[in-house]
Parts: sequence; structure tokens; C-alpha cells
Amino acid sequence: MENVIETKNLNKVFGIGDLAIKALDDVNFHIQKGEFTALVGPSGSGKTTLLNMIGGLDEPTSGNVILDGQDISQLKKSEMTKFRQDHIGFVFQAYNLIPVLSAYENAEFIMLLQNVPAKERKERVYKLLEEVGLKGKEKNKPGEMSGGQQQRVAVVRALAAQPAYILADEPTANLDSKSTSDLLDLMYRLNQEENMTFIFATHDQRVMDRAKRIVYLEDGKIIKDEVH
Repeated sequence: MENVIETKNLNKVFGIGDLAIKALDDVNFHIQKGEFTALVGPSGSGKTTLLNMIGGLDEPTSGNVILDGQDISQLKKSEMTKFRQDHIGFVFQAYNLIPVLSAYENAEFIMLLQNVPAKERKERVYKLLEEVGLKGKEKNKPGEMSGGQQQRVAVVRALAAQPAYILADEPTANLDSKSTSDLLDLMYRLNQEENMTFIFATHDQRVMDRAKRIVYLEDGKIIKDEVH
């Protein structure tokens, strides 16, 4: 199968001189379409940095990140913004919801940028909110919801745009067991039925148990890569 995501000799250094920290150390990594992969390792291992590099949220110190044959590390800022909008869905541990918008409005936001018709936006958002257990919460703003509910809205926002890739940083960190199970069921179904590619950065054993592939990082290096 063709690699749709690839990093080549990827390095990321934060700081300079004696304060420099090598977050990624010559990482060569690839993902094929439809994979359901977990990046795991202790805090500071580089998993979130690698996820951010793949998503174009941070620039490499050296090396390349290639998505769909496009070297995104060479894109201008405006080009990268458009590429992310059309291809990548993000789920952050910090939610990053817009406080003044309702759950529904947060979930449809990226689809507005994509010019998805109103009827289609409404159908997708209502269906996904119901699937994550938030039916009836469509009008609630983030401040009126628990952390777990906000996280589920963030997941719906990522999925509703129907991106080719979902990048999720600790997506289950604020969820109880049932919400985690329901969310992973939904993601796994979309992976199977829509062939969406999922990459998680996680400490959660429940996510690892569902992953088809687990990539272990330590000190910015990949130390083990297992297919389940």
C-alpha cells in the first residue's frame, strides 16, 4: 500500500545552545491510508511533537514531512492553513472550542470554511452529536458543558469536516469509561467504513487496545513499532 504520511530524517530542537532540547531525533516514519495508529511513550518522548509536525502546526528544525505526496514543510503559512482545513482534523486535549459559539456552531465551524451546504452541515452535526451522547446539548456553549462534553464536541468538530486524517492528542484524557468506549467505537467505525486515517498520541491503555499499530517513542526516537 502507498504511504500517505511520511517523515524523513525529521528533527525538532527547542531552545538554543546549552538550553537546546532535541524533541525529535532523526525520525523516519510512515503511515498508510486507513491506519489506526497510537503514538505512545512517557512525557517528553516526542509523541505530541511528532503529531504536531504531521499536522503542520510546527516547523521542523530539519527534515521533511510529506502528506499525499506534498512536502508540507515547504508550504507557505497560508497554503498550510488551507491544506489543514481540507485534509486534517485535530482533536486537542485542551479542546480549543470557541467560547461564544454553541456546541452545534463549534462543530459546524470548519464546514462553513469548506462551503459545505447548510442542509448537509446540519445532518452531519446532529448525527455525530447524537452518536457521542450529546443529543439535546446542541445549543449549549462550552462554559455550560463539562470537560468531557467539551471534548466530545471537539471530536465531532474534527469528524464532521470529513478529513482524510484525524490527529488526536490524548483525546480520551477527560472522558469516563463509557464516553471513551463510545468515542473509540465511533472512530473505529469511521476508520473501517470511511477509511479515515487516525493517529493518536496517548497514554491511555484503552486507546492502545483498539489501535492496529503502536509506535513507541523515547527521547525523540522511535524505539519500537508493532502491528497488532
